[in-house]
Amino acid sequence: MRSHEAKTRVLTVDDSATMRGLLRHALVGSGFDVAQADDGVAALEWLAANDCDVIITDINMPRLDGFGLIERVRAGGPHVDRPILVLSTESSDEKKARARAAGATGWIVKPFDAEKLAAAVRRVVH
Repeated sequence: MRSHEAKTRVLTVDDSATMRGLLRHALVGSGFDVAQADDGVAALEWLAANDCDVIITDINMPRLDGFGLIERVRAGGPHVDRPILVLSTESSDEKKARARAAGATGWIVKPFDAEKLAAAVRRVVH
């Protein structure tokens, strides 16, 4: 990466502090700039004042779950076309279909592999 290029900024949304830590470590280690929110409401508040290149969200969270977050982002505004990757322990076809219907770009199953996660982010951003 050339030094004058801005780093790809990733917003991770997960109610687990442990998972946020794992995500931060994996993504920063792969050269990404990372912002974090602990649920969908916090993510929407952050997105109202900030920008990112990709959103990675959990599904099961308090206040506003991942499906609701995806639907709200896709409803309009500056982030309507932002790639959104779902990161979840859920792997049922029904949940994946619901996420796709809401507007998710892709799906990653926890526990994640750091290199595969970084590759998925690069794939949807570039």
